[in-house]
Amino acid sequence: MSAKYQNEWKRIMKDKIYKDLDKLPSGRADSSITDGCLVLEGGGWKGLYTVGVLDCMMLNGINISSVIGVSAGALSSVGYISGQIGWSARIDLTYRHDINYCGLGAVLRDHGVTGFTYLFNDITKALPLDEERLMSPDRKLAVTATNLLTGKITYFQKGKCDLFRAIQASATVPYVSMPVMIDGVPYLDGGCAEKIPFSRVERSGRDKVVVVRTRELSYRRKPGASRLARICYGKYPNFVRSLEAANGNFNAAADRIEQRARDGSLFLIAPSEPVTVSRFDGDMDKLGALYWLGFHDMERRVDELKGYLGMAV
Repeated sequence: MSAKYQNEWKRIMKDKIYKDLDKLPSGRADSSITDGCLVLEGGGWKGLYTVGVLDCMMLNGINISSVIGVSAGALSSVGYISGQIGWSARIDLTYRHDINYCGLGAVLRDHGVTGFTYLFNDITKALPLDEERLMSPDRKLAVTATNLLTGKITYFQKGKCDLFRAIQASATVPYVSMPVMIDGVPYLDGGCAEKIPFSRVERSGRDKVVVVRTRELSYRRKPGASRLARICYGKYPNFVRSLEAANGNFNAAADRIEQRARDGSLFLIAPSEPVTVSRFDGDMDKLGALYWLGFHDMERRVDELKGYLGMAV
């Protein structure tokens, strides 16, 4: 995308781009690496809360060695692992109403509501991605997607898969998108089976775990799944069972995470006020405000997080 085209596009779309785009932080994270595992919940456009948290972490030299993300969390992880402060926010707050990124163009090109091809092939020309740092083996990244045949989570690890294809699978929303095929297997959003990708970390017994939620701590889901699950995915009975169990599993995981945060074995950050942004929200003021909520929530707890990770305060 040429600079001339980008400027013209911004002029046309000025009312649909976040008005304070120029106030977003920018720069590069330093080269430090702190041992630990960062777990990122999904949530559609609520993921802008996570992006704000991660930008604040990078600005304060908190670069955790391992990340696991699902859905919007998988997308948010890219700018964090590549060390590009403000990169993810600028994409979401600039291109939210571009139909090639979210809309008809995405449907036609990628058979879903998010234009992954446009994101990774076109937007990255205007906002280049530091793929060298992203793909460095020094920083580990895994994204999760749900296998429709088994109904179980698959962890796709950076360096052992087509990472961008795996991210697409991880963030491909059910009901409104076609499954993403990887090695002949159909996948959809990792949140269909596990909305907070915590189970593997929990089993691993890692000492330092940081979880970023995208809903306030009091939020719990109604158990069960939509009747559409059996109508749309009847030929994948294991997947339907996972959809039906996912909300109850989410509630149980949220309880365990909060208990571990209370006993100090885990660091948990979540929105400090109720989140009103919906999965497909297009209100740019609300989206921008959610980013800054994440940024400022983290800003207030930077020293606490550094202390938990054993970093100098």
